Amino acid sequence: MSKAKVAVIRTKPATVLDDIVRLFELAGGPAALDKNLTTIIKDNISWHYPFPSANTTPWQLEGTILALKKFGYDKISCVQNKTEVTNAIKGEDLNLYRPIFEAYKLEVLFNFRQEDMTWIDYKPKAKMLVLDKIYGECVPIPDYFVGKNILHLPTTKCHIYTTTTGAMKNAFGGLLSHKRHQTHTYIHETLVDLLAIQKEIHPGLFCIMDGTTAGNGPGPRVMVPVKKDVLLAGADQVAIDAVASKMMGFDPMSIKYIRLAHEAGLGIGRPEEIEIVGDPDAAAENWGFEVGVSFHKFAGWVTWFGPTRVLQKLLTRPPILYLGNFYSFLYHDVIHWPLKESKLYKKWLVESEWGRLFKEYQAQGTLKK
Repeated sequence: MSKAKVAVIRTKPATVLDDIVRLFELAGGPAALDKNLTTIIKDNISWHYPFPSANTTPWQLEGTILALKKFGYDKISCVQNKTEVTNAIKGEDLNLYRPIFEAYKLEVLFNFRQEDMTWIDYKPKAKMLVLDKIYGECVPIPDYFVGKNILHLPTTKCHIYTTTTGAMKNAFGGLLSHKRHQTHTYIHETLVDLLAIQKEIHPGLFCIMDGTTAGNGPGPRVMVPVKKDVLLAGADQVAIDAVASKMMGFDPMSIKYIRLAHEAGLGIGRPEEIEIVGDPDAAAENWGFEVGVSFHKFAGWVTWFGPTRVLQKLLTRPPILYLGNFYSFLYHDVIHWPLKESKLYKKWLVESEWGRLFKEYQAQGTLKK
């Protein structure tokens, strides 16, 4: 396999939109995505609340649209997904995406609305590690995704189940139904299977990752936001996740989903086999991030990974599923957001230059460019 290329650049609020356009070109975006096809932007709403580092940023979204338009991509859409615990419509509003969609006249679709797309049974050509054991020989996916480019917009952050989350994990929302939580016990294998499917159904794949404010701790929602002033991009989904995880302070090949994908030939996970373009010194940083512990992580271990997972079918299906969803709502939205994360968010709005940029988008209700 040839050497992968990942672009890493430093950025600041005054230049971030132009920087994303430059990043797209530097990382080979125009060569990776077919201009004649629709390009789906798959943003990341890990939490409907606008907690810094948890979700796609408005400048990441707007800069990506500007980059696509500059290089002749006229057919652009955005697909949102449903989860058991996150409200996509509320997330669009609170994270300030809607004015951007409207200004650039983007078609916004929801994979859980029948009028937007239909779920079809897709039989992967690649040998599956786990999805065939969960769904059978055919995996249900949205028909709209087939034959279109996909451009993922994750952030650099930790994750209680996968250590880090990024390009590969971002497909988890779009390609699988809201019942995808049933794959969590085999989450690493699931991400590898989804990448194999993406390579079959998408003529082009690309990722622009926001590291302006990164998430340290038990993500993907309740984290410590850390100002890092970087952006990453690449066509190799494994390589960009490997570079991001190394910057966060982890050994990429010790993270199971990266190692499995590398071994399956789906991308490059070894940092020494990845070419860094842009600002290599930024890619060489070690942020010393740690996933840490939280009660939610423990609850996940009980459900998905510990010996009690033998009760998983009982715990993750109605009616007990509804109690689990209520617990997540209680933990994140009722306890954490008002008591801790909302205060960190308000502090970020005032003290961080990225928070002040977010506040400008918020105040204008429109765009920076």
